[in-house]
Amino acid sequence: MAGRRGHNEGSIYRRQDGLWAAAVDLGRVNGRRSRQTFYGATRKEVQDWLKVALRDQQLGTLPAASRETVGQFLTAWLEDSAKPRLRPSTFRSYSDLVRLHVLPTIGHHRLDRLTPQQVQTMLNAKLAEGLSARRVEYLRAVLRTALNQAVKWGMVARNAAGLTNPPRVKTRPVQVLSPDEARRFLEVAQGDRLEALFVVALSLGLRQGEALGLQWEDVDLKKRSLSVAHALQRIDGKMQLVEPKTERSRRTIRMPEVVAGALTAHQQQQRKDRLLAGARWKESRFIFTTTVGTPLEGPSVTRHFQQLLKQAGLPRLRFHDLRHSCASLLLAQGVAPRVVMETLGHSQISLTMNTYSHVMPAVQAEAAVAMDRVLGE
Repeated sequence: MAGRRGHNEGSIYRRQDGLWAAAVDLGRVNGRRSRQTFYGATRKEVQDWLKVALRDQQLGTLPAASRETVGQFLTAWLEDSAKPRLRPSTFRSYSDLVRLHVLPTIGHHRLDRLTPQQVQTMLNAKLAEGLSARRVEYLRAVLRTALNQAVKWGMVARNAAGLTNPPRVKTRPVQVLSPDEARRFLEVAQGDRLEALFVVALSLGLRQGEALGLQWEDVDLKKRSLSVAHALQRIDGKMQLVEPKTERSRRTIRMPEVVAGALTAHQQQQRKDRLLAGARWKESRFIFTTTVGTPLEGPSVTRHFQQLLKQAGLPRLRFHDLRHSCASLLLAQGVAPRVVMETLGHSQISLTMNTYSHVMPAVQAEAAVAMDRVLGE
């Protein structure tokens, strides 16, 4: 008859529900016998965990057992770790995902017993409920980020979300304006109160929040430079300036003449608006405002943009597609991808190359012609 396993030994067994389990004896903790248990779909999965756990126990780095649930951990993680470092809109999206999708499904599980199978089941169920593949991918990414923190804090031995399969996300083709369509759109927008806003978005590739957050001190019309220092967002019912999306989003761009001219004309029009509004004018220093000086709302700007597209006989686009159009137009004109990356404020050049790969064949063809001019007979 086999003897009882002692301290620093582990055991593997199969539960009645089919899951495999591996347990490590932690000895006495606070006067009571304690052990760490891990559950998996296969014997090999728990066997691999047990090997790592026993090694960590010998080194004194095995996380202590805790009865904290996934829901309790995520609630604390959102407030203590995520909120201080995320932009308000990103934090709100993280919180919504956790509240609406994670807590009702796996929030009751003990954190140290969460398995990849349980997370995968949740992801598959969300797809079956009609949540888009991109949204489910985002849900997995948020949970993986949170559990990475749990690993760093020694609360779990591994990241259960990182061991799941992400859903297949179909990449939607980028919609852009061709050079002829871009010129036609600007012709229709000529004389419009927001003409300069559309010229800036199309020529410099600013995100909508970046463009609406521009203030006059961010622009030097003489030196032809424009600095992106903030973005405008509605937070808790109020329009507020927030930090740019990433560190690279904070950038200074050289303005083409078409932008400098549009902003000069817009500045003159704003002075007229201020005189006409009189006491109703709300001084804000924003470049793009309503007729009484208050900040512009993104949805109303997008609706106005789509009205102009319709007048120009162009297909319906998102405001963000002006940013895509800017990048495509620059690449098609032979501007170096690195320059396009810095203009748009992308964090990595691979993002620029992958997003606008549809333009690259034409750019490569131009490169081949240019090399022939230099080396060909």
